[in-house]
Amino acid sequence: MAAVVRAALVQATWTGDTESMIAKHEEHARAAARQGAQVIGFQEVFNAPYFCQVQEPEHYRWAEPVPDGPTVTRMTALAAELGLVVVVPVFEIEGPGLYYNTAAVIDADGRYLGKYRKHHIPQVKGFWEKYYFKPGNLGWPVFDTAAGRIGVYICYDRHFPEGWRELGLNGAQLVYNPSATSRGLSAYLWQLEQPAAAVANEYFVAAINRVGREEYGTNDFYGTSYFVDPRGQFVGEPAADDAEELLVRDLDFGLIDEVRTQWAFYRDRRPDAYEGLVRP
Repeated sequence: MAAVVRAALVQATWTGDTESMIAKHEEHARAAARQGAQVIGFQEVFNAPYFCQVQEPEHYRWAEPVPDGPTVTRMTALAAELGLVVVVPVFEIEGPGLYYNTAAVIDADGRYLGKYRKHHIPQVKGFWEKYYFKPGNLGWPVFDTAAGRIGVYICYDRHFPEGWRELGLNGAQLVYNPSATSRGLSAYLWQLEQPAAAVANEYFVAAINRVGREEYGTNDFYGTSYFVDPRGQFVGEPAADDAEELLVRDLDFGLIDEVRTQWAFYRDRRPDAYEGLVRP
């Protein structure tokens, strides 16, 4: 794997139906591949609206199995066609009454590598996720891909530093953070937390937010997706706050070793002193 990895992300507006939403993301993936991208990630529950603005049983219809459901199956074919690693966030059904907010990771040859399930589930106005999702139970996997060691942390997870650190300890070089966050709720935190996590854990972060208003509520998703490096600096400009956008950026993974040698945060950790962090 080359030291410089060309990575992509998509912030998208909701089209109104799953088929056109998936088709639109396939076109973004093809555009990214034409630009030489080696990996791409989509936003939280990318093939559906952000239905968690309401609590209605009709929205369980968006759920599908992972990896054998129609969306992930279609994305494995796309990954193989384009030679592109793809991070695919969807609403997962594991069995009757068992639902998760999940992201599948597919390698550049179309192999399904595994999935991450969102650990931290909010239940506040406009983000009624506990109505739909169980907390994740698969830990913090990091996947060996053709584009490097890729991890995933989903939306509300980003407020909790422990998972960011687990991903670093598991060897992540790039962590995708697919999200759906609203302008009035978190715009200030959006450009603070992920750069801070990239610095503290000394890897790259791809922060993805939806954009626009959708049919099930008043949340104003403000885009401004970006890549940030292990020094906490944006890699290129963030995306717009009011329009769909594909970002493609070159990430110098050599910077990870450089920063870890210079700042030595992993050397100076004190896990022997942290027992209080996991005390109920």
